[in-house]
Amino acid sequence: MYLCRRRGRNLLVGRIVEVEAYLGRKDPASHAYRGKTERNAIMFGEGGHLYVYFTYGMHFCSNVVTEPEGTGCAVLLRALEPVQGIDLMRKYRGASPEGLRPLEDLCSGPAKLCQALGIAREENGTDLCGDLIWLARGSDLVGPIGQSGRIGISSAREKQWRFFLKGNRFVSRGKPAGA
Repeated sequence: MYLCRRRGRNLLVGRIVEVEAYLGRKDPASHAYRGKTERNAIMFGEGGHLYVYFTYGMHFCSNVVTEPEGTGCAVLLRALEPVQGIDLMRKYRGASPEGLRPLEDLCSGPAKLCQALGIAREENGTDLCGDLIWLARGSDLVGPIGQSGRIGISSAREKQWRFFLKGNRFVSRGKPAGA
């Protein structure tokens, strides 16, 4: 799949190469584990919407809500392979178009991809079937899909709910063996 983002007349596109699943009230690492709050309300809405949250007092992360209303499940977008709009992505990440930031570093983490695509609090709840941010089907899957424990959480790290394209150079840091 591709994550697409329209910014004025510009189109930013990245191929999704890494995600993590969060299973609502069954998952102690999920924002929905303790129930619905003002912060996580979008997770309990209808699937197909973007759940954006602020973390560590400095970064935004984005998730795709995946289940029927009331469920609270989502998939964290961990890394993208930049495809289109790369110069603008570099600008959003604080680098010049000449490439002061390596391409592999542009979207290789959940906060990095939000910054590169200009996804912030205002995008929380965005309908992914709209024309501002959307998912597009891809047909060029290359390589096997790897699976591992999730990264950057303190509970339920053993759950093998992180999925990534094995051998893809755009997968985030903290790669497990065989990534």
